[in-house]
Amino acid sequence: MTEAQLAGLCGVDAKTVGRWITEPNRIPHARHRWVACEALREEEQNLWPTAIRSITNGPNRELVQVYPYRSAAPASLWRSLVTKSRRELVFAGYTNYFLWLEQANLGGALRRKAQTGCRVRFLIGDPDSPVTAARETEEDVPLTLSTRIAVTLAELDKLRDVSGIEGRFETGHVNLSVFRFDDEMIVTPILARRVGHDSPMMHLRRCQTDGMFDRFAAHVEELWQRGRDIREVAENAQA
Repeated sequence: MTEAQLAGLCGVDAKTVGRWITEPNRIPHARHRWVACEALREEEQNLWPTAIRSITNGPNRELVQVYPYRSAAPASLWRSLVTKSRRELVFAGYTNYFLWLEQANLGGALRRKAQTGCRVRFLIGDPDSPVTAARETEEDVPLTLSTRIAVTLAELDKLRDVSGIEGRFETGHVNLSVFRFDDEMIVTPILARRVGHDSPMMHLRRCQTDGMFDRFAAHVEELWQRGRDIREVAENAQA
């Protein structure tokens, strides 16, 4: 891509783009950075690392990266976070459906993690809850929440022989998905009438006590304590 082509996409003069390249200390306006990153298919932190540091060296230093859509984050990010985790993996998405589709052999990876002492937990929406039914009506998509939850339950059933992999039903996170990987976290607030991949996403890294990371972690722990074990629910249904 030429300087002139990028300038046209960003709505600036070609000489301005030239200065972005030749003057490392020159940081474009945020709106221009975002357009340039999309056009070049590159992360902002790689093109303008000083801009990222200026955002994250204060009270918000736990914020690693923000994506306008969950689908905008590279699939490799999720795989990297799972691979690096040693102590704890928490998947508190209402369905967690997308994980099984986008991550090759996720079940095998979780099995290996659990066998090496990593605690793996899934907090899933109750498919029979009125909360789930109401959200399904709001989303109004062919692939319903209940169907997506059923996929996760089927995948977890394949791992029922592995100790250290747990699952519980809850509904308090219907509008907020939280995924924990030791001291890193993905948070996705679910917008009205939007499915998960259309919602914004934050990548956090724990840096302080009672910061953003700890507060989201506490939220998940509260819901986990309220939850019902999915295996016990299944056994009671069969009795």
